[in-house]
Amino acid sequence: MGKRSAWHIFWHLFRGYWNSEHKWKARGLLAFVIGLNFFGVYLLVRLNSWYNEFYNALQQYQVDSFWPLVGEFTGLAMLYIVIAVYAIYLRQAVQIKWRTWLTDKYLSRWLKGQVYYRLQVQNSDTDNPDQRISEDINQFVNLSLQLLIGFLKQLTTLVAFGVVLWNLSGAFTLNLGGQDIVIYGYMFWFSFVYSGIGTVCAHLVGRKLIGLNFEQQRFEADFRFNMMRVRENSESIAFYGGENAENKGFHERFAKVISNFWQLMKQTKILNFYVNGYAQLAVIVPLILAAPQYFAGAIALGGLMQTVSAFGRVQDALSYFVESYDSIAQLAAVVKRLDTFTEHMERAEMVENGVRPQTADDTELRVEDLRVQLPDSRVLLENCSLTLPAGSRLLVTGSSGCGKSTLLRTLAGIWPYGKGKLSLQKNSRLLFLPQKPYLPLGSLRRALYYPGTAAGSDEALQAVLVKVGLDKFVTRLDEVDDWSRILSLGEQQRLAFARVLLQKPDWVFLDEATSALDEPREAEVYELLKKELPQMGVVSVGHRSTLYAQHEQELKLAGDGNWQLQTI
Repeated sequence: MGKRSAWHIFWHLFRGYWNSEHKWKARGLLAFVIGLNFFGVYLLVRLNSWYNEFYNALQQYQVDSFWPLVGEFTGLAMLYIVIAVYAIYLRQAVQIKWRTWLTDKYLSRWLKGQVYYRLQVQNSDTDNPDQRISEDINQFVNLSLQLLIGFLKQLTTLVAFGVVLWNLSGAFTLNLGGQDIVIYGYMFWFSFVYSGIGTVCAHLVGRKLIGLNFEQQRFEADFRFNMMRVRENSESIAFYGGENAENKGFHERFAKVISNFWQLMKQTKILNFYVNGYAQLAVIVPLILAAPQYFAGAIALGGLMQTVSAFGRVQDALSYFVESYDSIAQLAAVVKRLDTFTEHMERAEMVENGVRPQTADDTELRVEDLRVQLPDSRVLLENCSLTLPAGSRLLVTGSSGCGKSTLLRTLAGIWPYGKGKLSLQKNSRLLFLPQKPYLPLGSLRRALYYPGTAAGSDEALQAVLVKVGLDKFVTRLDEVDDWSRILSLGEQQRLAFARVLLQKPDWVFLDEATSALDEPREAEVYELLKKELPQMGVVSVGHRSTLYAQHEQELKLAGDGNWQLQTI
């Protein structure tokens, strides 16, 4: 886990919620859950005493005591059931609240400052952030609560039943070299030593599970993500007839899932052999240890059964880490994945921001000393300075790979490998349209207003749809569907122009935003923008010669840092 210890990483992830704005409610509810578990231990101690009375009554044929003792057991058992059920129920309530808070924090951090985008730009090896947030956080919260509450419960059990076992086991005299050595509470000490050795052996047997669990989650997520990619790009794959290639990819990723799972199975099998053998041996050991006193008449049958029960409780408490080793291994793997994800987000946040808009007094858009480069430090654009009056139209041209789209990313402030100044009038609104518009899940109305959430009148929305040639959808504004599947790419691009008309930005940047439209339709949407929003500036990236007629200036990029600005 790098330079930090596993405990330090766990504590960093763990403490946030319990020191948050919800800390008092969270701590109170957790304390109540722990209190229920403590009360459950008290009931187990009462039941342990009941064993003594009940089996003594059986041994002495006391019929009059039998049914009252059965009634006492029934009452204790029913109370214990209620306590056990609500202890789990309220623990799950804590889990929900903790998971909600932690998920919100991770989502906010992932989305803030385009961290989700920077993780891809920086070629981070963070795989499947969606799984880290949805599954790993849930596992972290669930396993942490289970192990924490379980540990406290077993610690209380150890103290309570340790006293009982100490008193019941009495003293054992061991003769060594003619000298008698008296061991008080010998069964307690035997249980302590037995469990200590068992815990160390469990770690030696099961430590490989941590790495295997980590890899299993990663391979499962990769396999699932590959299927999701096919679903998202089903049409392209169908056109290519790429079923065989995709099937081969599925089998390659699934083979990693199965191969790692076989290793996980083998290691779990070894651990289970050990854990089950350890547990079964612990059943017979107390009987063997207590048998001499029973046959000597020092204790009755009830005392024997109470001793066996107390030994079992102490043994369970001391063997907590042996029994929970698989869960601990899973938690360690989850902590490692979340720590890696957090570390990569921290790196993305530390990267110096690219170009950010600065306030100017006039309506011009000014770019000064703009430098754009790639992550490998190759310079695409150097010392670029432009002044664009409001309402002007600039066409960015150049060969493929020269940095046209990267220039727009830099001006949008999402490309961290750019420097320079971008000056705009205060409160100027910018809108960027990529080549393939993003359509969120939900209604058509929501897709039209994205990224905003404002709700306009049906008449206004219908009028805009008619203007961009999507009049056949005017009656489907509130229809919820996968609109990226329903609309063709050309229709999606026209919908993006509808967004421009609705949001009325001061500047719009079009990254080949008309590539799927025929030339007459392309000219139509550009003329529509000029007519509806004459004061809006337009910066376009494109290859078509027909775009020259819609712009006033051309910025030609060479791709090696050089550039040329000329009037069309």
